[in-house]
Amino acid sequence: MAATVTVEPTGRCRWDEPVRIVVRGLAPGQSVTLRASLRDEKGELFQAHARYYADDGGELDLTRSPALGGSFDGLEPMGLFWALEPEKPFLRLVKRDVQTPFAVELEVLDGHEPDSELLLGRAVHERDFLPPGVRREPVRVGRVRATLFLPPGAGPFPGIIDLFGSGGGLCEYRASLLAGHGFAVLALAYFRFEDLPEYLNDVHLEYFKEAVDFMLQHSMVKGPSVGLLGFSKGGDLCLSMASFLKGITATVLINACVANTIAPLHYRDMIIPDLGSDPGKHTITESGLLDFMDIWNNPLEEPYHQSLIPLEKAQGPFLFLVGMDDHNWKSEFYAHIASERLQTHGKDRPQIIYYPGTGHCIDPPYFPPCRASVHAVLGIAIFYGGKPKAHSRAQIDAWQQIQTFFHKHLNGKNPVKPSKM
Repeated sequence: MAATVTVEPTGRCRWDEPVRIVVRGLAPGQSVTLRASLRDEKGELFQAHARYYADDGGELDLTRSPALGGSFDGLEPMGLFWALEPEKPFLRLVKRDVQTPFAVELEVLDGHEPDSELLLGRAVHERDFLPPGVRREPVRVGRVRATLFLPPGAGPFPGIIDLFGSGGGLCEYRASLLAGHGFAVLALAYFRFEDLPEYLNDVHLEYFKEAVDFMLQHSMVKGPSVGLLGFSKGGDLCLSMASFLKGITATVLINACVANTIAPLHYRDMIIPDLGSDPGKHTITESGLLDFMDIWNNPLEEPYHQSLIPLEKAQGPFLFLVGMDDHNWKSEFYAHIASERLQTHGKDRPQIIYYPGTGHCIDPPYFPPCRASVHAVLGIAIFYGGKPKAHSRAQIDAWQQIQTFFHKHLNGKNPVKPSKM
């Protein structure tokens, strides 16, 4: 091996942090292939590769050198991360244990064949999900099953409750990374975890009130209110929380429906029916995947109107992040309904950010866009949409928009500094 691979900044860094990859010791104009490999906690392999030419000095700097093809093309300094693809189809890259890093192996291969046996250089780069100084505290208080992430420092910090979607379980990676930006974040499970209900039909809004009360009573959480961050089904639950519960003043929805979905929602003596769907309206993509975008009933039509969440009752602003190529459901349509409803009731128009070419699963930066995966509950492969390059750019911007929104409405801070990449 003659080439050296360096990653800057050196040492372990956060998953949501951009890095500079440089290869030195090549021949002037030498053709090489860079390959990235990662194994998740289950041992599943994810890989990406791209073809390059070294410059006249025998150096290859991914911040200056465009890829000529492979898993991506063009100037993409972080392409070897966001273009990672599973060896087995329909696997989604997620971080199950945020206390350990992902190790990404970076290899330089001679020529433009990704399976070249001539290895010129190699490095292992660790990307962490628990930023320096961030504390992870499991929460088992009353019925609440969650994990609280606290930033370094004396506090108190602006508080956020983070909800994922209809796959259930406890997902911590978004909360742990967000805590590294100055927030106390509660990753909240609400079904299919420990002794929580197995099915959404048994989920009650009182459970989420307990979680809000826990946060507001915590000495490290800056009151008098908290923010909510919800994706997919977690998004309409956040809308219901903001509409019916006290102590919530800022809500971010990632590709959420404006109606209650999948199962009726119980609160005190009230039941919000679910929007309902007609599974027979699904379509099949050319790849044989199920596309659910058209199965959902229209919440504006009279039979399904009762499923609409009365978000005009909420205190504080909303931010809707909308993937315009979302094939799970019509997120753009739902955000428009929310805006019209709020304005009809004399409320401020919500902030809506539309992302072209972006699918349903908007993750933190540099996660490979999940265009399709096997649903954790349904057990079948679902098409979520999105074009990889556009989706990856949307994830970078959305991450900054989330921070800016919460800093403004929970903390009164100035906008976050944009990423250099």
